[in-house]
Amino acid sequence: MAADARNLTAGNTAARNPVAEPAADGPPDAGTAGAGRPSTLSPAVRTDGIADGTADPPPAASDGLTAAFAAPARIPLPDASGPRDVVTRLIAHGCWYPSADPAGTRLAFICDRGGVPQLWTGPADGEPVRLLDDGPDPVREVSWSPDGRWIAYTTAPGGGEHTRVLCVRPDGSDRQILAGAEPGSSAHLGCWAHDGSAVTVTVAVPTGPPAAPSSAGSDATAGEGPSGPGTGLGLSDGRLPDHWQGRAGETELLGPAPHTDLGPALPSPAVTVRTTQIGPPGGTLPATGFGDGLSAYLVDPDALTAPVLIAAVKDAATLRVCDLSRDGTLALLRRGPRGRREAVVLRTADHVTTCVMPVADGDPWIGSFSPRADTLRLRSNAHREFAVLLAAELDPDGRPLGWSTVAAREGSDLELLRYTRDGATAVLAWNVRGMSDVEILDAGTGTGTGTDAGTGTGSGTDADARPEGGTGPSSRHVSLSRHVSLPHEVVTRVADAGSRLALALSGSRRRPGIWWLPDGATPVRTPWSSRDEDAVPPGRPPVRPVPLRPTARDGLPLNGWYYRAPGRAPGEPAPCVIHLHGGPEDQERPVLDPLYHEILGRGLDIFAPDVRGSSGYGRSFVDADLGRGRFAALDDVADCTAHAVLAGPADPSRIAVMGRSYGGYLTFASLVWHPDLFRTGVAVCGMSDLATFFEGTEPWIAQSAAHKYGHPEHDRELLRELSPMTRIDALRAPVFAVHGEHDTNVPPGESEQFVRAARERGVPAELLTLREEGHDFLRADNRRLFRRAAADWLQRHLSG
Repeated sequence: MAADARNLTAGNTAARNPVAEPAADGPPDAGTAGAGRPSTLSPAVRTDGIADGTADPPPAASDGLTAAFAAPARIPLPDASGPRDVVTRLIAHGCWYPSADPAGTRLAFICDRGGVPQLWTGPADGEPVRLLDDGPDPVREVSWSPDGRWIAYTTAPGGGEHTRVLCVRPDGSDRQILAGAEPGSSAHLGCWAHDGSAVTVTVAVPTGPPAAPSSAGSDATAGEGPSGPGTGLGLSDGRLPDHWQGRAGETELLGPAPHTDLGPALPSPAVTVRTTQIGPPGGTLPATGFGDGLSAYLVDPDALTAPVLIAAVKDAATLRVCDLSRDGTLALLRRGPRGRREAVVLRTADHVTTCVMPVADGDPWIGSFSPRADTLRLRSNAHREFAVLLAAELDPDGRPLGWSTVAAREGSDLELLRYTRDGATAVLAWNVRGMSDVEILDAGTGTGTGTDAGTGTGSGTDADARPEGGTGPSSRHVSLSRHVSLPHEVVTRVADAGSRLALALSGSRRRPGIWWLPDGATPVRTPWSSRDEDAVPPGRPPVRPVPLRPTARDGLPLNGWYYRAPGRAPGEPAPCVIHLHGGPEDQERPVLDPLYHEILGRGLDIFAPDVRGSSGYGRSFVDADLGRGRFAALDDVADCTAHAVLAGPADPSRIAVMGRSYGGYLTFASLVWHPDLFRTGVAVCGMSDLATFFEGTEPWIAQSAAHKYGHPEHDRELLRELSPMTRIDALRAPVFAVHGEHDTNVPPGESEQFVRAARERGVPAELLTLREEGHDFLRADNRRLFRRAAADWLQRHLSG
């Protein structure tokens, strides 16, 4: 393995997996996995009893757990590449998540032209494209190795929340599972070593007893036990579920925090939220709290060496390796629950944490090291309302000498950050009230400064961030900024592609597509991305939304997008659907949504607001729904509905509420908090009872959710008050619930119990369960069924 991987393997037997694939010249059935690269492993690594699988098994922990640090096992798979085109190609397809080969001439990407998001590859400037994995499991992420020999990607078996990391050759051969094949585990993709010799993966292994079985697949009208007020929480006997007893952990409900303190200073800002410390490798994880044991590994897809453990945490919400220094001595990790993410710099030789810095939510790729690892660049909102580009010069031990602000925008979040491989150019995507603004920074000699905040890139340095008696990045040269004119409203990903850049774009009138920046300023659509004229069927063009600016009853400014159904006169009152996004930290963006297109085609308007808790408007706005602030978020739904009537053409007698995930929770809640406001509701994958949600959700989801909604033990009464099931007797409007059968984020029982309780009270209610789907509906036939069923329900209840 190359230098960076060797630094993590040679002489560090405690960090390695004791049970691994044989490490001879090539394992059985591995095909050409070892071809094209001579081994550079030291003899110590090859003969220490680790790589050849002869070491003793790990000792059992006192509670009997041995799997928490079990390294991922490599599983070869048969060739699953498809033809250069598929028989069932969808004309109106989407392409997203590009990753380029080292030369920048070919792209790997995700495309649903076959009816499900799958892994494709093709030339940047032409066709044909090739399907690399024709399996039924949706693909989530893609990453081409820096040496061009492998493409790593994640899939979600059955469309659920558990994911696997796989690798395949660019020609479709040597397909294999790298991590996540073990029962009950889940794996997430990290960065590649810069020489392409290994890829990082994070494996999640539950450290506590499994959650209570879900009632997925059961009849919504069946089931035992009362569902009246006060009993829907499943805790009427005063006890917590068994797997929560004594598992309070260190999670606490986050409260409002000041975000306008002075900028970061040496050595790093103090961590204000308690988190699990990253510990040295080795040993097993005790069963504590309700999170998972997360272990980050460096995995060689050629199977010449055993996986190498980089870091491990227990009871953690997230852990991802975002970058490795070129020499492998430093690792940049992202950890922490929603709303309180942290960047951690870890020295790989002795597993010492040299830096902890709060970073923003959103895109998990939070930053990177410079090519010489003497500078750390981060997308961070530490001590401020909006995310900016920060940089810190690092000493030889990886400790920051001082922080500077490289780029900032007044009132806008930096939501995407990508440096080119040579470190000389940075691509920044800013979120400006839901729309993207992209600029390119040519940094010249390194970290530099731009123009003043609000007039391009932000101020260069903070005087308070400079170390006493030292020099920080403030001595660097000034960066030059170039603006990129976009054909779409929103950028979802930026990929480095040699001398060019690739952008994944979405817009209100176009399907998601991949565009090139050949000259760094004018995007060019790839020929295999869907054409604009194919976005929707002929005769009914997409609707471009207009912004609305409601004000909450407590004076908080809100935002949203109003879609006017085609063919209506400007002042004609129209039935309207209030659509609520998930998260709650998501943001309504002006992108083409086939669901919206279907609803608008039925003559129904749509107002999609961002209630408090949404991202894009500063950290104070995101945190405004914490704790009892969630009651104000429920009032926001009513206030936005009133604004759609007063400032828009919505007919007050024909209004529905609809949402997915957290938006589904708001839908259930709005129907019982404001029972006379809505004629009907459509709740998609929504929580109806926060206690049963915590019982059934994934451990890492519970870890983050407890910070947002409240802890099931400490904040039990608050969760009871916030649960729609507690007020089910107030329900008046008919309700339509939709859920994926494999949803382990919000278990299907959340919809089932609400529908059952509604029927018991004589309120019309129906439940649609989509097969082979999880929390997100990813298969074309199921998406079509969902859209039509939801639109039929809304049209039937809002017409006349």
